[in-house]
Amino acid sequence: MSSPRGQANHRLYLARLLLAAWRRDLAAEDIPASVLAQAFGPAVRSHLLDAYGWFLLDLQQPAQLPATPPHSVTALPPVAPGKAVPAEIAEFAQLEQQGWLAELLQEPGAEQHRRSAASLAAPAAHLLDPDSLQAQAQLLDDAFARMGDFLDEC
Repeated sequence: MSSPRGQANHRLYLARLLLAAWRRDLAAEDIPASVLAQAFGPAVRSHLLDAYGWFLLDLQQPAQLPATPPHSVTALPPVAPGKAVPAEIAEFAQLEQQGWLAELLQEPGAEQHRRSAASLAAPAAHLLDPDSLQAQAQLLDDAFARMGDFLDEC
């Protein structure tokens, strides 16, 4: 297995490939936008969450890597005794509570789903869209670059 940072970068790359394909399919106008959102949105979000988790693991440097990455700070493995929690992880924890990461971590349509569990159709207002996912991918990339440069200097 490659390094956690390598895994994070790879997942971010896969998310960007899917976003590009989604935009191509939207431009072709052969398939309704809502169907494309149902097909591409969850996959892009999954790659972004995995990228985030692998980067968290890169920051924490646990003794043993899990088979799958966590999707939040609270799901990280425990810190080894005597080892400090990196400040970057605390920053991410705050962003998970309120900020762009909170939006990424929010299950799409979670509130709406509770209200209309009997409906099989996904309301268009609760579907993921390529613009917001692209923005979140860029924010992840920016955070990885900023924090990665800092870690490389240490």
